[in-house]
Amino acid sequence: MSGEPTFVDTNVLVYAYDVDAGAKHDAARAQLLALWEDELGLMSTQVLQEFYVTVTRKLSRPLPPKTACEVVATYRAWPIHRPDVDDVIAASDLEERHHLSFWDSLIIVSARRSGARALLTEDLQEGRRFDDLVIVNPFRGPSPENSTGLE
Repeated sequence: MSGEPTFVDTNVLVYAYDVDAGAKHDAARAQLLALWEDELGLMSTQVLQEFYVTVTRKLSRPLPPKTACEVVATYRAWPIHRPDVDDVIAASDLEERHHLSFWDSLIIVSARRSGARALLTEDLQEGRRFDDLVIVNPFRGPSPENSTGLE
């Protein structure tokens, strides 16, 4: 790992528990394990809410709600950003300025406010920066833009 605080987006967390996701499952699990070991993982209540809905309703083999809740509960150990009114307003501004979806914008705002230097996601352009936050796609190999060294 890079030694930098890293925010995990919903898709990475979901792939880590989707046994049918193949290589993405393996890559996501490896990323989360490294973040646990280095104590550098960050996320938000939005990620945990989206995770719960996705793994209990949208996977081909959904998790039982109790199991999904147990997974969510393990993340009590991580710093969890709780978006507030100012975050919603900042996300709306980011959405307008960068032509992003509101939900992606809220993830970026939460990542920045939580102190992350990297955002693990497949939903945004690899290497793109939002101030000091760099987007890292954990399902791609290393690239010149990937200044965090995360793979």
